[in-house]
Amino acid sequence: MSIAVYLKEIGRGKDGARPLSRDKAFDLMSQLLDGRLSDLEKGGFALAMRIKGETPEELSGFMDAVVPRTLALHAPSPAIVLPSYNGARKLPNLTPLLALLLAREGVPVLVHGPLTDAARTTSAQVFEALDLPPAQGAAEAQARWAAGQPVFMPIDVLHPSLAALLALRAVLGVRNSGHTLAKLLPAVPGALRVVNHTHPEYATSLSDFLALTGATALLMRGTEGEPVADARRLPALKCFVGGLRDDSLSVEAQGGSLTALPELPGGIDAAGTARTIRAMWAGELPVPEPITRQVQCLLALRGRLG
Repeated sequence: MSIAVYLKEIGRGKDGARPLSRDKAFDLMSQLLDGRLSDLEKGGFALAMRIKGETPEELSGFMDAVVPRTLALHAPSPAIVLPSYNGARKLPNLTPLLALLLAREGVPVLVHGPLTDAARTTSAQVFEALDLPPAQGAAEAQARWAAGQPVFMPIDVLHPSLAALLALRAVLGVRNSGHTLAKLLPAVPGALRVVNHTHPEYATSLSDFLALTGATALLMRGTEGEPVADARRLPALKCFVGGLRDDSLSVEAQGGSLTALPELPGGIDAAGTARTIRAMWAGELPVPEPITRQVQCLLALRGRLG
């Protein structure tokens, strides 16, 4: 079936477009993920939503279609999910450090994202440099968790049809709704998600989405779009439990002037980042205080999952 009726609603520009209901958003995304749309329809959808922006109801409907098509994963205890889709551009990518610190506390950790990015250093590349290659299936993920290791899984393995939506960026030149959905993906049932954003306006829409869907999650401004606290200054860590903001668990952003800078690699290459992470893991270098605070916050929030 054609999605022209939906494109007519969302494709009227930022001011003239009308939001889809949750049911319509579900139907549209289901058709897209199941390969029932033409390339022209997929491009029209991606650009229309890019201009209009997603409402919490639309995101909820899209996610209703995304979740059932996700690879089935079962963690031995409540997991923490870290979506890693931006990589390092100017600062070293310390998402793998966060994953290792959480795994050391006995937490099953899933990091998911792309393997490579032409302009950035991905978490997958840093994990490879740490001798932690990507998991290629559910059984391999479970074996890694049983061994106390964090798991990196490529989005192509975790959700092939969502990966195809993300791949439209290479054709169209801009991100689309798939990027937001990937960052919101509840990849492991019952898991705690870290939901990060780069632009301030997303803080409001994502907060509304977490409330609407009754999510337990940590919402924060990411480091260059990664789900790890900035090693130089702690961002606000906003905790949601069952969709409700919990200020007793949330952490305020660090204010004032910086008194000291953490010891970080001079570049963003995977090998150099991995060497620094190994040194921090071994206690030869201090773990940046903002990342330590994020670990503490996540462990406290995870305790509410029980």
